[in-house]
Amino acid sequence: MRVIAGSRRSIRLTTVKGDKVRPTTDRIKETLFNILQPDIPGASFLDLFSGSGAIGIEALSRGAKEAVLVEQDRDALFCIQANLKATRFEAEAQVRAGEVLSVLRTLQHAPFDLIFMDPPYGYGWEKKVLAILSEASYVDEYTKIIVEGLADMDMSYAEAMGFSIYRIKSYGSNQHIFLEKRKS
Repeated sequence: MRVIAGSRRSIRLTTVKGDKVRPTTDRIKETLFNILQPDIPGASFLDLFSGSGAIGIEALSRGAKEAVLVEQDRDALFCIQANLKATRFEAEAQVRAGEVLSVLRTLQHAPFDLIFMDPPYGYGWEKKVLAILSEASYVDEYTKIIVEGLADMDMSYAEAMGFSIYRIKSYGSNQHIFLEKRKS
């Protein structure tokens, strides 16, 4: 795994050993960031379920002003720190160690431009996170939320939570769902 583009292009990133973390493939990461590129420069980026930190680091490499990375797993946290050091992004990144829902409930921040989440599949994390984000002061009508999940992931409940799905990008067995808060 590596940084695909930007100021830290081609720097190799370490991943967590074993199957606790499921890194986004370089091909999917490149497609995602090609879609997001107009929104990245100067953006404030929140990376939930960060794993190795590769998504947040990619955003920084492409010009995001800051990234907040949230992760609970101890091995993954060590990996994130190593990757931030290797890419020299320690100053631009803030790592929040803890369970995602707890961190989100206590997070104090100006509205984020982009929020990315790639939670463990099959546990309903997406709905729990969106429930918190729907009420959070750090999400406004300009915040874009991207959820990575299985191709058959159903997010029809998002509308009732105040979000609109404005794009879906499928990759075979996976997909990215792009949401934003409905304008009032």
